[in-house]
Amino acid sequence: MAKEPMLKFVSVAKEMPEKRPPDLRAQDFHEIYREYAEAKAGEQAGRCSQCGVPFCQSHCPLHNNIPDWLRLTAMGRLEEAYELSQATNTFPEICGRICPQDRLCEGNCVIEQSGHGTVTIGAVEKYLTDTAWEQGWVKPIRPAAERGESVGIIGAGPGGLAAADALRRKGLQVTVYDRHDRAGGLLTYGIPGFKLEKTIVMQRIEQLQAAGVNFVLNCNVGVDLSFDAIRGQHDAVLIATGVYKARDLRAPGVGVPGIVKALDYLTLSNRRSFGDEMPEFDDGTLDAKGKRVVVIGGGDTAMDCVRTAVRQGAVSVKCLYRRDRANMPGSQREVANAEEEGVEFVWLSAPKGFTGAPVESVIVQRMRLGEPDAGGRQMPELIEGADYVEPADLVIMALGFEPEDLPGDWQAPDLSVTRWGTVKADFRSHQTSVPGVFAAGDIVRGASLVVWAIRDGREAAEAILDYLAQPAAVAAE
Repeated sequence: MAKEPMLKFVSVAKEMPEKRPPDLRAQDFHEIYREYAEAKAGEQAGRCSQCGVPFCQSHCPLHNNIPDWLRLTAMGRLEEAYELSQATNTFPEICGRICPQDRLCEGNCVIEQSGHGTVTIGAVEKYLTDTAWEQGWVKPIRPAAERGESVGIIGAGPGGLAAADALRRKGLQVTVYDRHDRAGGLLTYGIPGFKLEKTIVMQRIEQLQAAGVNFVLNCNVGVDLSFDAIRGQHDAVLIATGVYKARDLRAPGVGVPGIVKALDYLTLSNRRSFGDEMPEFDDGTLDAKGKRVVVIGGGDTAMDCVRTAVRQGAVSVKCLYRRDRANMPGSQREVANAEEEGVEFVWLSAPKGFTGAPVESVIVQRMRLGEPDAGGRQMPELIEGADYVEPADLVIMALGFEPEDLPGDWQAPDLSVTRWGTVKADFRSHQTSVPGVFAAGDIVRGASLVVWAIRDGREAAEAILDYLAQPAAVAAE
C-alpha cells in the first residue's frame, strides 16, 4: 500500500519558493519568486491536512477545489491536478501570482490557525499551471459546436476575459472592446511585471484570439463607437470596464507638477516593458530615478507604486498611510517584500498639503486611531500640532478608484447606477436596467480583487447563456 502523501504539516515546515535577493530583484521588473521543483511542490502540497470543512476553499471567491488538487500534486498526478484547478478558475496561473492568499485561502488554512504555518497554496497553483503550459496540457479552446448568437463585451480586463473564455467555449461569437492598444486591462497595464510578467497575460489573450474571440482595441466606447451601436450588433452585451477614475485629494498644492496619479505612473512603467516609447518617462515626469518619492495610500496599488519606484532608481521611497500596519488594506506579503527592497512605511500619517511647483515637499499630519466605525474599523483622527515636512520630488497618489460616469459618457440614461456610481446589476443574474445588457466585476462591486472579477465574469457568462436560451427575451430586443 502506498504511503499516505498528506498530513505532513507536523514533520514538514512551510517553505515558500526562494526569493531573489532584494538587491538583485530591485534592479529589474522580473518576478521575484523562483519556481518550485516538482519534488518541493509535492512536499509542500503534502502538508495539507485534508480537513473535513476546507476553509481555504470556502474563503476562495472561486471556491477552487484546493484540497483535492493539493492531494493530486502530492501524489505526482500533476496533469490531473491542473485540470481540477482550472475547472473553476479561468486564469489559475494569474491568481497564483497576484491573489492576496494571506487574506483568502492561506489566511484561513486550518493548519495556519493551529500554528504550523499555512500550506503554500498560491505557489503550488502557480507551479501547476506553469508546468501545464510547458508540457502542453493547456488545450486550445475548441467549441463542440458553433452558435449564431453574438455577445459584445466592453472591457478586456480579468472579468471581461473570463466571460469571453466561458462564452466562446460554448460556441458563441464573442467580440471584446477595449480602449487600450492591448487587451488585459489592469493585468497588462496596472500590475507590475515583478508580480505578473506580461508573457503570462499575453499567452491567455493569444489563446482567446486563436479560439476566435475578436478584439476591437483602441476603441473608447462613447467616443469611437457608441454604446447603442454595440448593442445593435450583438444579442447580449456585458459591461466589464472596471473602475479607473482616480480618487482626488483636496489639499493645498494638489495639481502642481510632480504630483501624479498611481495608474498613470504604473501604466507608463508597464508600457516601457513592452518597448513602447514614453516621452513622459524620457523627460523625467514619470521617472523616479534620483528622486525622493512619496506614495500616498495603503492598498495594493500603493505597494505596486513603491516597488516600481525602487526599481526605477529612486533615492528614497516612503509610503504614507493614515492607519497602522494591522489595518492597511494591502497584502502583508507585499508590504514585507517592499520593506526588504528598502521602502520606508510611515504609519498613521496623512498629507495636509504640498509646497513648491514643481512639488518640493509634503506637509504631513500625524494621526491616531479612534473609535471604530460602523464596520468595526478604527477611524483615524488628527493629532493637533504634530505636523511635519517631508521632502519630495515625486508624489504618487494611490488613494483608490471610482467608476466613471458611464450613463453620461455613453449617452445611456436608461443605465441605472448606484449612489456610488457603480452600475446597478442584479447580484444573481448580473442583468442591468437595460434589457440584454449585463455587468460584472469592479464596475458593479467597486474596486476589488482580480479573483472576484474572474468569478463575476464566469457567473455573468452563465447568466448570458440562460438569457439567450429564452427566445422571447431575445425576440423582444
